[in-house]
Amino acid sequence: MMYAVIETGGKQYRVTEGQRIKVEKLAADEGATIDLDKVLMVANGDDIKVGAPYVSGGKVTATIKAHGRGKKVMIIKFRRRKHSRKTQGHRQSYTEIEITGIKA
Repeated sequence: MMYAVIETGGKQYRVTEGQRIKVEKLAADEGATIDLDKVLMVANGDDIKVGAPYVSGGKVTATIKAHGRGKKVMIIKFRRRKHSRKTQGHRQSYTEIEITGIKA
């Protein structure tokens, strides 16, 4: 089984072909094909290539399936006995992608 470790949006993901993942928002339209060239590692069975920091010639292609926003996260700051409370909400934007190919 072939898999790769990629970096996008400041985070690292272990991906295989056909997998759908949610990553930080990417500036591309739905249905567009993108190339993720920050490939940290590619493994095909026992054949493992590790980059320093990236694998040269490594490329992961993906199709953008949807854009969306995650669940609301509530941020609460509370000081006891001070009559002070602050509430704030946050919804993080994401892009759902489907991995279509891995090339080492």
